Amino acid sequence: MTTPDRLAPQWRKSSQSGGDEGACVELSGLPGAVAVRDSKDPDGPRLVLPRPAFRALLTHLKTDDTA
Repeated sequence: MTTPDRLAPQWRKSSQSGGDEGACVELSGLPGAVAVRDSKDPDGPRLVLPRPAFRALLTHLKTDDTA
């Protein structure tokens, strides 16, 4: 039996991702931060933002008419 690594990020797909079209963003909660990655490239680069910066990004995306 294997047990999950408590230190490994637990990724989840954003509810706003594009379904089966392949345009998916995955998030992982970290202590004091949120990691973001492209689901098509799980071993690729990751963006890690402090929680206040992640909240600011979400607010900007929700309110910016040009996004």
